[in-house]
Amino acid sequence: MSTNPYEQDLDRNPANFQPLTPITFLERAAMTFPDHPAVIHGRLRRSYGVFWERARRLASALDRHGVGKGDTVSVMLPNTPPMLEAHFGVPMTRAVLHSINTRLDPAVIAFQLDHADSKVVIVDREFSGVMKEALAKARVNPLVIDCDDPEYPADAPYPKGECIGSEDYDAFVEAGEPDFAWSMPDDEWDAIALNYTSGTTGNPKGVVSHHRGATLMAYSNTIHAGLGRHPVYLWTLPMFHCNGWCFPWTLALQAGTHVCLRWVRAKAMYDAIADHRVTHLCGAPVVMSTLINADESDKRTFPQTVIFNTAAAPPPEAVLAGMAEAGFAVTHLYGLTETYGPAVVNEWKTEWDGLDGPGQTARKARQGVRYAALEDLTVMDPETMRPVPADGETLGEVMFRGNIVMKGYLKNKAATEKVFAGGWFHSGDLGVLHRDGYVQLKDRSKDIIISGGENISSIEVEEALYRHPAIAACGVVARADDKWGETPVAFVELKPGREASAEEIIAHCRQLLAAFKCPRHVIFAEIPKTSTGKIQKFRLREQAKSL
Repeated sequence: MSTNPYEQDLDRNPANFQPLTPITFLERAAMTFPDHPAVIHGRLRRSYGVFWERARRLASALDRHGVGKGDTVSVMLPNTPPMLEAHFGVPMTRAVLHSINTRLDPAVIAFQLDHADSKVVIVDREFSGVMKEALAKARVNPLVIDCDDPEYPADAPYPKGECIGSEDYDAFVEAGEPDFAWSMPDDEWDAIALNYTSGTTGNPKGVVSHHRGATLMAYSNTIHAGLGRHPVYLWTLPMFHCNGWCFPWTLALQAGTHVCLRWVRAKAMYDAIADHRVTHLCGAPVVMSTLINADESDKRTFPQTVIFNTAAAPPPEAVLAGMAEAGFAVTHLYGLTETYGPAVVNEWKTEWDGLDGPGQTARKARQGVRYAALEDLTVMDPETMRPVPADGETLGEVMFRGNIVMKGYLKNKAATEKVFAGGWFHSGDLGVLHRDGYVQLKDRSKDIIISGGENISSIEVEEALYRHPAIAACGVVARADDKWGETPVAFVELKPGREASAEEIIAHCRQLLAAFKCPRHVIFAEIPKTSTGKIQKFRLREQAKSL
């Protein structure tokens, strides 16, 4: 028995210890600010009191259908109110929320549904066509609920698909009890969400997040995104991306207003920012390009400075200048699905304001330092597991450690053990460590291409290319793009005596891949290889830069 007096008769009990969960943020906001606007979607306005009630009704309806701990509820939804409600209503039943990337093809969606053992699928009618195909390929037979958005524009670029489910979402929610006795997690380590990676090799991996991490991430977002009381947040970042970087839960902390946005369009963004006094938004470089390159007729002026959080390649100086001129202050972040989204922030120091242009650009190119909720961040030699010198030159692997690192990969013990080797999360990203502790990425060891905020596996694209009968060898690398950040470019070597056009090859890829994954350019050339036959991608990247 311990003789330490601080360990005697001071045990945990319900009065002094409760598991952390972001669900309580919404409960508090509804109790404290029941009439404050929580959700804006077109003509629809919902207060925090109504938001809380609908989340409880959803939980009640799911509970009636047998959804509980260990079950997966999959959703394929845009940035609309049902997606926000799912982020609270699903974990209220102790089930796990699985948000599906709305740009994926049926085969990948089917894999995810089966791998996750989806018990319920909630799908917006915009995506009912692809979901119908996915369900036909999948082994699971979930309850399917249709979302028929009453604010769906009559002149929408994508017509509504058919109803494919046995339930209507609004009717399903209304049937639930408004005062449902929802459940806290048994343990803050319990899973709250499942998000799939892009799948650099083979099938995508299911990243499992827990209540504790989601809670701490919400606190960190509040700090590092500068969320004051009652912020107004525009949903330009897809909520299927790492649960919208945990912002669905974060906004409830300060009783903020969610401004929903189905599609990222310049006029809609400017109108929302001006009309609703938006204070914050997040997104990939493509969102910044859309804003600053918009037609003058689509632009609006607004008195407030809007904080724009971006997590991808460092924005070029011209883009930062254009954003500042348009009324936006850009914060550069970095992270992965495995770290609940961005867990690194480029903390700008006031003394850097006095640097010349090149000096400031060099500081802005860094990914930054750890979030407050992250215990440690460094760059290591992955073989020795020793930190590299903080000289800004020695290359190593960026590694994370802390409470906002995932539980692990679902049903993939080997991958989980590998990525946590040595007691650190191995990001797979190569970078350097500067003398002041700031991390800067230099390359992506997994050859991931980040296009419009979406991760594209070069290996997946190459596998599709190799299925073309005329292709002998190929290599896919990223090419810088002002709008999308990066786009895939394919270098192709044809078999002797075979012919194929670039258009034919791109069309071939479109039959096998989601459109955003397909090469934008095809270059016919002899593929450079090492003496052992390995493709030299660094040479392809150099060629891509000169295109």
